[in-house]
Amino acid sequence: MIRRLTLQTRQRDAMENITPLVEQVVRQSGVRQGLCTVYIPHTTAAVTLNENADPAVPRDILAHLDRLVPWVGPYAHAEGNAAAHIKASLVGHSVTVLIADGRLQLGTWQAIFFCEFDGPRQREVWVQVLPATSGREA
Repeated sequence: MIRRLTLQTRQRDAMENITPLVEQVVRQSGVRQGLCTVYIPHTTAAVTLNENADPAVPRDILAHLDRLVPWVGPYAHAEGNAAAHIKASLVGHSVTVLIADGRLQLGTWQAIFFCEFDGPRQREVWVQVLPATSGREA
């Protein structure tokens, strides 16, 4: 079953830590061992795993993406948000995290970030939790 979460972004470019929302879905699923996939069904938003200990890291990522893909450029896309489409393609639309003992198996500093590249907007995050099928504990 896919759980659809709704987010309201507040800026054109932002990285929002959605780990607590995803952890809640995992807890509610009751799955002890398995996989959790987080998928973004938008063409101008993305999802990534990265450091959450230092708030400078998401700022650095956004700043570097903006240097790589500036908002204004020689783009053919008529809507004026070609940079957002390119950034979303570079970052990616899904991440999968292992579940063990009912918990996401993130690294010490890792968090799941929703990446907004064309906000502010109302967005969806789709989360699917799949139980392990082997019958053996990891």
